[in-house]
Amino acid sequence: MSTVVLGLGSNLGDKRKNLNMAVHALSLLPDTKITAVSGIYQTKPVGYDEQDDFLNAAVCIETNLSPHAILGACLGIEASMGRVRLHKNGPRTIDIDVLIYESYFSDSFELSLPHPRIKERAFVMVPMLDLFPSGRAPGLYFLPYLREIGTDGVVKTDLDILIP
Repeated sequence: MSTVVLGLGSNLGDKRKNLNMAVHALSLLPDTKITAVSGIYQTKPVGYDEQDDFLNAAVCIETNLSPHAILGACLGIEASMGRVRLHKNGPRTIDIDVLIYESYFSDSFELSLPHPRIKERAFVMVPMLDLFPSGRAPGLYFLPYLREIGTDGVVKTDLDILIP
């Protein structure tokens, strides 16, 4: 089994429900178990400002699925939940990013791991800190990057994700 860290975000419709539906769908993947879920954070949009705030979270899973199979599953969940890609960094019902796949490193057009923008995004690293309080995830020590960019605009909510 490999440890995989996923980032989730939603800013359309019932955002909390979207996060819960995505986590439930992830729990149904074969040979996959959810091991931890972060709190839910409200964040400002990045890259395309003409949209509502996001709710973001991070999920840690253990899986026997390959990195490409996990990517395909995440894209399938997004599509099944109505994700439409009209603008880069635009509004979305759900976004599921494969952030880290333990002991797997790739820099291809299809799949770059660890995710190339983790170190630039507090809205990714702050939820990851819930999962890895030391700031050290499998294959990535992200705490120095978070300290460098700060946590402005990332606010923990009192909402929780329901783990199936």
